[in-house]
Amino acid sequence: MGNKENAIYEMGKFDVAVIGAGHAGCEAGLAAARLGLKTVVFASTLEAVAMMACNPSIGGTGKGQLVREIDALGGEMGVNIDATMVQSKMLNTGKGPAIQSLRAQADKKEYHARMKSVLEKEENLELKQAEIVTIEAAYTEGKKRVTAVITKTGARYEAKAVILATGTFLSSKIFIGHSEYSSGPDGMAACNELSQSIRTLGLKLRRFKTGTPARALKNTFDYSLMKREEGDQPVVPFSFLTKNINIDQLPCYLTYTNEKTHEIIRDNFNRSAMFSGKIEGAGPRYCPSIEDKVKRFADKKRHQLFIEPEGRNTEEMYIQGMSSSLPEDVQTLFYRTIPGLENIEISRPAYAIEYDCIDSLELFHTLETKEVGNLYCAGQINGSSGYEEAGAQGLIAGINAGLKLRNKPPFVLGRDEAYIGVLIDDLVTKGTNEPYRMMTSRAEYRLLLRQDNADLRLTQRGYEIGLASDERLEKMKRKRQGIEDELARLKKHKASPEEVNDILEQKGTGAISKKTSLYELLKRPQLSYEELGAVDGERPALDDGVITQVEISCKYEGYINKQLEQVDRFKQLEDKALSANLDYLSIKGLRLEAAEKLAAIKPASVGAASRISGVSPADIGVLLVYLERMTREKAK
Repeated sequence: MGNKENAIYEMGKFDVAVIGAGHAGCEAGLAAARLGLKTVVFASTLEAVAMMACNPSIGGTGKGQLVREIDALGGEMGVNIDATMVQSKMLNTGKGPAIQSLRAQADKKEYHARMKSVLEKEENLELKQAEIVTIEAAYTEGKKRVTAVITKTGARYEAKAVILATGTFLSSKIFIGHSEYSSGPDGMAACNELSQSIRTLGLKLRRFKTGTPARALKNTFDYSLMKREEGDQPVVPFSFLTKNINIDQLPCYLTYTNEKTHEIIRDNFNRSAMFSGKIEGAGPRYCPSIEDKVKRFADKKRHQLFIEPEGRNTEEMYIQGMSSSLPEDVQTLFYRTIPGLENIEISRPAYAIEYDCIDSLELFHTLETKEVGNLYCAGQINGSSGYEEAGAQGLIAGINAGLKLRNKPPFVLGRDEAYIGVLIDDLVTKGTNEPYRMMTSRAEYRLLLRQDNADLRLTQRGYEIGLASDERLEKMKRKRQGIEDELARLKKHKASPEEVNDILEQKGTGAISKKTSLYELLKRPQLSYEELGAVDGERPALDDGVITQVEISCKYEGYINKQLEQVDRFKQLEDKALSANLDYLSIKGLRLEAAEKLAAIKPASVGAASRISGVSPADIGVLLVYLERMTREKAK
């Protein structure tokens, strides 16, 4: 498996080599370096470091939870967006806390520049501009393991572990109308030679597709014809370490397509790369192109789009909701039918991009490949989409590469512990036939995995690994103690009918006939913690984060307890470990399809096996009976 003949010169020895410096590569490299490992991160161009090739934003429904979890574990994404945002909003505030998510518009250039600076200053980390074309591997102790990476110019970097974080650069092609050409995102060069090296290692590659809308000059929009969308005040930070964010927020704007827009798109379906058969890869179902929307939802009279700033020091605006692979002349025509866009001047046309990725079923939960030891994959190479999904995987890959090289137990988050756990478990047990996007509906325990309690759930775990700082841990402990103390005080403090019945009547809720604890009163949906302050003379001064947790813990106590019971039942199956050497084909009663799927994926537990597509509850029953019989035989 050695490829030393391709190397011209040796460039040193490293513990971890990260291929790619997008959102996955940055988190992977920083995690490994912060764990004390000598790390090198490669980008084909340093302008691609933490590049926002698509939407210049971080967070959103389901994704905001991922960013908060990355932050709680000691990652960088939350800190970086707090320092570079231009607008912030909390989504779904009219709904329950389980699906509320933070989202922020970023200054695209500043986000890149700050993250690049963080990598450059990080101890134990070297950032290099180089295209990796070969991953070298050799057999040791009967297992194929990575040994080095080689650049296009022949430089060889010896590495004990390699993390693939290639994003959409791997053998990528751009499609605009009938035009197609080799290119990475945003006009950057594609990485065309690495794919063959990955195949040589034994990994199978497939094609996925995504796209991005056009950018246009802000002085060519008529904002009077669009709805202005302001950011929230005060700004809520992503990072639990950020105290306050005081910025002049930039507005976004909302407008809609119309029947004329759709008519132009329909008339030019034959000129779309999407429908011409040129694109082989599967696209994202939850983020379709505008021509796909018009075709699939033919009865819909309009589609919304947001006009969002790309930064403070640029004239470019991003047109969210309008990705396309139609030719540039058609793009100009249909954009100009939209209110406020009649005189639009496009600076960068929309395009579709197709790229190589692996089948995520070839990964362990640590994100190490099953085929090659010490080779990890993170981000869009695993079939996911989105900066947040990439950053989360990069963090976990970097952590596990570091832990393995230090001979420490792996770090795996369960579905009951974090959205990150849901994301990775979905990828490695269920797989995906399209770019995977995180949504709150994917998390069955989402009431427990809220964005507001990510620090309480994960800071201790991050500290034990060695990523979360002493400061972060102490802050979390103070918060937890404050919550516990206030909940205890509310249960103890009682209000009389004379004190509260007027308030209860004003709020449209029933009066009380005897003294009742403030805790019981706060359970009522009509009452807030703040409103009870009128009859609570003993109330201490508390941070907003503590108040939020107190109110949620009280109002949702019954639902939370039910989910905790569900988690207990879930863990019974998760705790039943399965050997990687188990011969599923020899288990009597197990259907052939299930046995083949289990043999290929090698789930770590019965719980993981139950989530594999093609494995039925009856198959799990057979598996449990088999395990019980094996346990009895061992006992004898």
